[in-house]
Amino acid sequence: MKALYIASSGMTAQERNVEVISNNIANMRTTGFKRQRAEFQDMLYQQYQRAGSSTSDQGTMLPAGLEIGSGVRTVATPRIMSQGQVTLTEKELDVAIRGEGFFMIQLPDGRTAYTRDGSFERSPEGQLVNSSGYVLQPGITIPDTAKSIDISPDGIVEAKLANDATPTQLGQIQIARFVNKGGLESLGDNLFAETAASGPAQVGIPNVDGNGDLLHMYLEMANVNSVTEIADLIAAQRAYEMNARVISGADEMMQATTQLR
Repeated sequence: MKALYIASSGMTAQERNVEVISNNIANMRTTGFKRQRAEFQDMLYQQYQRAGSSTSDQGTMLPAGLEIGSGVRTVATPRIMSQGQVTLTEKELDVAIRGEGFFMIQLPDGRTAYTRDGSFERSPEGQLVNSSGYVLQPGITIPDTAKSIDISPDGIVEAKLANDATPTQLGQIQIARFVNKGGLESLGDNLFAETAASGPAQVGIPNVDGNGDLLHMYLEMANVNSVTEIADLIAAQRAYEMNARVISGADEMMQATTQLR
């Protein structure tokens, strides 16, 4: 009975949906996290009677066909790249992007990764690094004598050195944009990688040509809405239960058939 397999595909799809929702909820407090959603497509149909086929020698035709689907499948889990809430932290190396763009991070293998997580630290050499110790690109080194660090909306990093009365410019943070940021590959550790779907990185200066500006001593929180996720979770659970009932109903029908004398 096909209903068993159709309903089982629905249960599998909703199980995947719950996994996506649970990952969103688990990362509600992850800096710069972007929520995902599961997208579905119906599967192939078996045609018993095709719409428009002839029904008589006089040229009449079938106004509607007879076709039975074979279920549903999960086809994508795109990320929703909307702006998360920006929160004041008062930590001098925290930076948030307000608007379009990603910070560029150099991975240990030399590749460049991208992130919205601006919780930076200083390495033993004084370089700005992320929480995993990967260097921010282009590299910015803060001397040991630096104090009163300031980062402007356009990414210029300044600090007063030793007993200097005026601040010294140490470098400028650049950010990258993508034509299709939803096509970035998730690497974990709050990092993304460029793909053919995302297009190449377009590197520029913050607050220029449509790039987002930087907020010093702020961090962007996850764009996960707890109420929305719970509502989606309840809907997914009910859909799973209904597909399970279809399997039970199909089983009862098969049982009744076997009991016929």
